Amino acid sequence: MLEQVIAAVKMVAHEEIMPRYLQVERIYKSDGSFYTAADMAAQNSLVGKLRTISPAAVMGEEMTDAEQLEQWEKGHSGLWCIDPIDGTSNFMNGLPYFAVSVALMRNGRSVLGVVYNPATNECFYAEQGKGAYLNGQLLPLSRRETSLQRAIANVDLKRLKRQLAGAIAASPPYASQRNYGACTLEWCYTAAGYLDLYLHGGQKPWDYAAGCLILEEAGGQRCTLENDDYWSEPPWRRSVIAALDETLFEQWRDWVRSHTS
Repeated sequence: MLEQVIAAVKMVAHEEIMPRYLQVERIYKSDGSFYTAADMAAQNSLVGKLRTISPAAVMGEEMTDAEQLEQWEKGHSGLWCIDPIDGTSNFMNGLPYFAVSVALMRNGRSVLGVVYNPATNECFYAEQGKGAYLNGQLLPLSRRETSLQRAIANVDLKRLKRQLAGAIAASPPYASQRNYGACTLEWCYTAAGYLDLYLHGGQKPWDYAAGCLILEEAGGQRCTLENDDYWSEPPWRRSVIAALDETLFEQWRDWVRSHTS
Protein backbone atom coordinates (compact mmCIF):
# COMPACT_ATOMS: atom_id res chain seq x y z
CA MET A 1 0.00 0.00 0.00
CA LEU A 2 2.81 2.44 0.85
CA GLU A 3 4.34 2.11 -2.62
CA GLN A 4 0.93 2.74 -4.19
CA VAL A 5 0.39 5.87 -2.10
CA ILE A 6 3.84 7.23 -2.95
CA ALA A 7 3.18 6.64 -6.65
CA ALA A 8 -0.23 8.33 -6.44
CA VAL A 9 1.14 11.36 -4.58
CA LYS A 10 3.99 11.83 -7.06
CA MET A 11 1.67 11.45 -10.04
CA VAL A 12 -0.74 14.07 -8.69
CA ALA A 13 2.13 16.45 -7.91
CA HIS A 14 3.58 16.20 -11.41
CA GLU A 15 0.26 16.22 -13.27
CA GLU A 16 -1.81 18.70 -11.28
CA ILE A 17 0.52 20.85 -9.17
CA MET A 18 3.82 21.57 -10.89
CA PRO A 19 2.27 22.56 -14.27
CA ARG A 20 0.42 25.28 -12.32
CA TYR A 21 3.47 26.46 -10.34
CA LEU A 22 3.46 30.31 -10.49
CA GLN A 23 0.57 30.08 -12.99
CA VAL A 24 -2.53 30.34 -10.77
CA GLU A 25 -4.34 33.04 -8.84
CA ARG A 26 -5.43 32.80 -5.23
CA ILE A 27 -9.09 32.31 -4.34
CA TYR A 28 -10.13 33.64 -0.94
CA LYS A 29 -12.26 31.71 1.55
CA SER A 30 -14.73 33.26 3.98
CA ASP A 31 -12.19 33.05 6.84
CA GLY A 32 -9.61 35.08 4.90
CA SER A 33 -7.39 32.14 3.97
CA PHE A 34 -6.99 31.17 0.34
CA TYR A 35 -6.48 28.29 -2.06
CA THR A 36 -5.74 27.91 -5.77
CA ALA A 37 -6.96 25.86 -8.70
CA ALA A 38 -3.92 23.66 -8.12
CA ASP A 39 -5.12 22.83 -4.59
CA MET A 40 -8.55 21.81 -5.85
CA ALA A 41 -7.26 19.82 -8.84
CA ALA A 42 -4.75 17.98 -6.66
CA GLN A 43 -7.33 17.20 -3.99
CA ASN A 44 -9.88 15.87 -6.49
CA SER A 45 -7.27 13.70 -8.14
CA LEU A 46 -5.97 12.38 -4.81
CA VAL A 47 -9.45 11.49 -3.60
CA GLY A 48 -10.04 9.31 -6.65
CA LYS A 49 -6.65 7.62 -6.54
CA LEU A 50 -6.67 6.91 -2.81
CA ARG A 51 -10.13 5.36 -2.90
CA THR A 52 -8.86 2.84 -5.45
CA ILE A 53 -6.05 1.91 -3.04
CA SER A 54 -8.35 1.57 -0.02
CA PRO A 55 -12.06 2.51 0.03
CA ALA A 56 -11.81 4.50 3.26
CA ALA A 57 -13.31 7.91 3.99
CA VAL A 58 -11.28 10.84 2.67
CA MET A 59 -10.88 14.18 4.46
CA GLY A 60 -9.13 17.01 2.62
CA GLU A 61 -8.14 20.51 3.64
CA GLU A 62 -10.10 22.12 0.82
CA MET A 63 -13.39 20.47 1.77
CA THR A 64 -15.97 22.48 3.69
CA ASP A 65 -16.04 22.28 7.48
CA ALA A 66 -19.19 20.17 7.31
CA GLU A 67 -17.64 17.76 4.79
CA GLN A 68 -14.49 17.44 6.89
CA LEU A 69 -16.46 16.66 10.04
CA GLU A 70 -18.61 14.12 8.19
CA GLN A 71 -15.57 12.29 6.82
CA TRP A 72 -13.79 12.39 10.20
CA GLU A 73 -16.78 10.91 12.01
CA LYS A 74 -17.30 8.07 9.54
CA GLY A 75 -13.57 7.37 9.16
CA HIS A 76 -12.93 5.91 12.61
CA SER A 77 -11.81 2.55 11.24
CA GLY A 78 -10.12 4.06 8.17
CA LEU A 79 -9.55 7.63 7.01
CA TRP A 80 -7.37 9.18 4.32
CA CYS A 81 -6.31 12.60 5.62
CA ILE A 82 -4.87 14.80 2.86
CA ASP A 83 -3.45 18.24 2.28
CA PRO A 84 -3.16 18.70 -1.49
CA ILE A 85 -0.70 21.60 -1.12
CA ASP A 86 0.64 22.45 2.30
CA GLY A 87 2.36 25.82 2.02
CA THR A 88 0.08 27.31 -0.63
CA SER A 89 1.45 30.83 -0.06
CA ASN A 90 4.96 29.51 -0.73
CA PHE A 91 3.68 27.75 -3.85
CA MET A 92 2.02 30.97 -5.02
CA ASN A 93 5.15 33.05 -4.50
CA GLY A 94 7.63 30.63 -6.03
CA LEU A 95 9.24 29.50 -2.77
CA PRO A 96 10.16 25.81 -3.19
CA TYR A 97 8.91 24.79 0.25
CA PHE A 98 5.49 23.15 -0.14
CA ALA A 99 4.27 19.59 -0.14
CA VAL A 100 1.53 17.08 -0.78
CA SER A 101 0.65 15.24 2.44
CA VAL A 102 -1.31 11.99 2.76
CA ALA A 103 -1.91 9.91 5.87
CA LEU A 104 -3.99 6.85 6.53
CA MET A 105 -5.52 7.03 10.00
CA ARG A 106 -7.25 4.38 12.07
CA ASN A 107 -8.98 5.06 15.38
CA GLY A 108 -7.77 8.65 15.21
CA ARG A 109 -4.07 7.78 14.83
CA SER A 110 -1.83 7.64 11.79
CA VAL A 111 -0.57 4.29 10.52
CA LEU A 112 0.89 5.42 7.18
CA GLY A 113 2.19 8.79 6.01
CA VAL A 114 3.70 10.33 2.87
CA VAL A 115 4.92 13.91 2.48
CA TYR A 116 6.29 14.92 -0.93
CA ASN A 117 7.84 18.19 -2.04
CA PRO A 118 7.83 18.08 -5.86
CA ALA A 119 10.01 21.20 -6.15
CA THR A 120 12.93 19.47 -4.43
CA ASN A 121 11.93 15.83 -5.05
CA GLU A 122 11.99 15.10 -1.31
CA CYS A 123 9.68 12.22 -0.45
CA PHE A 124 9.34 11.43 3.26
CA TYR A 125 7.34 8.37 4.26
CA ALA A 126 6.66 5.97 7.11
CA GLU A 127 4.51 3.06 8.18
CA GLN A 128 3.73 2.34 11.80
CA GLY A 129 6.46 0.16 13.29
CA LYS A 130 8.63 0.17 10.14
CA GLY A 131 10.79 3.28 10.43
CA ALA A 132 10.80 6.55 8.49
CA TYR A 133 12.59 7.36 5.26
CA LEU A 134 13.57 10.14 2.87
CA ASN A 135 13.95 8.88 -0.70
CA GLY A 136 14.99 5.46 0.60
CA GLN A 137 17.35 6.69 3.34
CA LEU A 138 16.51 5.82 6.92
CA LEU A 139 15.78 8.81 9.15
CA PRO A 140 17.31 10.62 10.89
CA LEU A 141 20.03 11.64 8.46
CA SER A 142 22.15 13.72 10.83
CA ARG A 143 23.28 13.51 14.44
CA ARG A 144 20.88 14.42 17.21
CA GLU A 145 21.60 17.69 19.04
CA THR A 146 21.32 17.28 22.82
CA SER A 147 21.96 20.85 24.02
CA LEU A 148 19.08 23.32 24.06
CA GLN A 149 21.52 26.23 23.82
CA ARG A 150 22.98 24.90 20.54
CA ALA A 151 19.68 23.82 18.96
CA ILE A 152 17.97 25.13 15.82
CA ALA A 153 14.22 25.58 16.35
CA ASN A 154 11.28 25.87 13.99
CA VAL A 155 8.74 28.10 15.76
CA ASP A 156 5.43 29.49 14.47
CA LEU A 157 5.03 32.55 16.71
CA LYS A 158 1.68 33.78 15.38
CA ARG A 159 -0.31 30.86 16.82
CA LEU A 160 1.25 31.00 20.29
CA LYS A 161 -0.21 32.80 23.28
CA ARG A 162 1.27 36.23 23.87
CA GLN A 163 3.19 35.31 27.02
CA LEU A 164 5.00 32.39 25.39
CA ALA A 165 5.62 34.23 22.11
CA GLY A 166 6.98 37.22 24.03
CA ALA A 167 9.36 35.05 26.06
CA ILE A 168 10.69 33.42 22.89
CA ALA A 169 11.11 36.77 21.13
CA ALA A 170 12.81 38.39 24.11
CA SER A 171 15.08 35.56 25.25
CA PRO A 172 15.00 32.39 23.16
CA PRO A 173 16.65 29.40 24.86
CA TYR A 174 18.05 27.99 21.61
CA ALA A 175 20.77 29.09 19.18
CA SER A 176 18.74 29.91 16.06
CA GLN A 177 15.16 30.02 14.79
CA ARG A 178 13.35 29.20 11.54
CA ASN A 179 9.74 29.30 10.25
CA TYR A 180 9.27 28.02 6.71
CA GLY A 181 5.49 28.00 6.37
CA ALA A 182 4.57 24.36 5.67
CA CYS A 183 3.73 22.28 8.74
CA THR A 184 4.01 18.90 7.06
CA LEU A 185 7.58 19.56 5.96
CA GLU A 186 8.51 21.09 9.33
CA TRP A 187 7.63 17.78 11.00
CA CYS A 188 9.71 15.92 8.42
CA TYR A 189 12.70 18.24 8.70
CA THR A 190 12.67 17.64 12.44
CA ALA A 191 12.53 13.89 11.82
CA ALA A 192 15.48 14.14 9.43
CA GLY A 193 17.57 16.10 11.93
CA TYR A 194 17.67 19.28 9.83
CA LEU A 195 15.81 20.98 12.69
CA ASP A 196 16.33 20.15 16.36
CA LEU A 197 13.16 21.62 17.88
CA TYR A 198 9.60 22.26 16.76
CA LEU A 199 6.84 24.40 18.28
CA HIS A 200 3.41 25.21 16.89
CA GLY A 201 0.37 26.59 18.65
CA GLY A 202 -2.40 24.81 16.76
CA GLN A 203 -2.67 22.48 13.76
CA LYS A 204 -5.48 20.75 11.88
CA PRO A 205 -5.32 16.98 11.20
CA TRP A 206 -3.91 17.39 7.67
CA ASP A 207 -1.07 19.49 9.13
CA TYR A 208 0.16 16.78 11.50
CA ALA A 209 -1.25 13.39 10.45
CA ALA A 210 1.57 12.29 8.14
CA GLY A 211 4.40 14.33 9.65
CA CYS A 212 3.81 13.25 13.23
CA LEU A 213 4.03 9.58 12.26
CA ILE A 214 7.24 10.23 10.32
CA LEU A 215 8.78 11.93 13.37
CA GLU A 216 7.65 9.09 15.65
CA GLU A 217 9.10 6.45 13.35
CA ALA A 218 12.39 8.39 13.21
CA GLY A 219 12.58 8.12 17.00
CA GLY A 220 11.46 11.66 17.76
CA GLN A 221 9.41 12.84 20.72
CA ARG A 222 6.32 15.04 20.80
CA CYS A 223 3.57 16.30 23.08
CA THR A 224 1.16 19.24 23.16
CA LEU A 225 1.40 22.40 25.22
CA GLU A 226 -0.91 20.90 27.84
CA ASN A 227 -0.69 17.11 27.50
CA ASP A 228 2.10 14.54 27.34
CA ASP A 229 -0.18 12.19 25.39
CA TYR A 230 -0.17 13.91 22.01
CA TRP A 231 -2.88 11.75 20.43
CA SER A 232 -5.35 12.29 23.26
CA GLU A 233 -5.81 15.99 22.45
CA PRO A 234 -8.84 17.23 20.46
CA PRO A 235 -7.94 16.88 16.75
CA TRP A 236 -9.01 20.22 15.30
CA ARG A 237 -6.45 22.58 16.85
CA ARG A 238 -3.62 20.47 18.23
CA SER A 239 -0.46 22.20 19.45
CA VAL A 240 2.95 20.54 19.31
CA ILE A 241 6.22 20.59 21.19
CA ALA A 242 8.71 18.25 19.51
CA ALA A 243 12.37 17.29 19.22
CA LEU A 244 14.30 14.42 17.71
CA ASP A 245 16.47 13.69 20.76
CA GLU A 246 14.70 12.62 23.97
CA THR A 247 16.98 14.58 26.32
CA LEU A 248 16.62 17.70 24.21
CA PHE A 249 12.87 17.19 24.03
CA GLU A 250 12.59 17.15 27.80
CA GLN A 251 14.56 20.39 28.09
CA TRP A 252 12.46 22.05 25.38
CA ARG A 253 9.12 20.84 26.76
CA ASP A 254 9.96 22.01 30.27
CA TRP A 255 11.12 25.44 29.06
CA VAL A 256 8.02 25.98 26.90
CA ARG A 257 5.59 24.91 29.61
CA SER A 258 7.33 27.07 32.19
CA HIS A 259 6.47 30.11 30.04
CA THR A 260 2.82 29.31 29.39
CA SER A 261 1.32 29.95 32.83
